[in-house]
Amino acid sequence: MMRTTPGWTVAPEPFDSPAAAALWRAYYTEVSDRWYQLHEGHATDPAELEREIAADTGAYLAPPDGVLLVARYEGEPVGTAGVRLLAATTAELKRVFLLKEMRGRGGAAPLVAAAEDAARTLGAERIVLDTRGDLVEARALYARLGYAETEPHNDDIYADHWFGKTLAQAAQAAQAVQAVQAVQAD
Repeated sequence: MMRTTPGWTVAPEPFDSPAAAALWRAYYTEVSDRWYQLHEGHATDPAELEREIAADTGAYLAPPDGVLLVARYEGEPVGTAGVRLLAATTAELKRVFLLKEMRGRGGAAPLVAAAEDAARTLGAERIVLDTRGDLVEARALYARLGYAETEPHNDDIYADHWFGKTLAQAAQAAQAVQAVQAVQAD
């Protein structure tokens, strides 16, 4: 399940490791502050931020039905993606995040690809996710990576857009790319 790209590694890590906890705090702070700035013109109240970070431990990203992946750039933890099974063949993509200073350096696609690999390992044939309307960069990333907008799969009050992807197609595409690369290498 580990993936590597020049400078980047993505590998499973306990959801409660120090690196995962620090990245969860960075992720939650950014998306919460972004929502409050957009809707109320101020950053998240610090007490609310602490309460909400503590309330969502991420335990649902633990084996056997989940996994948290940590992306590292040159050894430093800089991002996460989590996967959890919703049903026997459906996984949900959670907590996709890269630190601001690491965006645009080629880490998002391998991070999501590693999450898709993890979902397949868990037995998923389909992966779903939700996101907010103001997270336009995330929506563009998912569309670029082959996710299509779907009907809602949950009733999260902060979700505005739902996406899905059939993993069998992704696996077939990866096999086709590998076959072409093998032919080119000959």
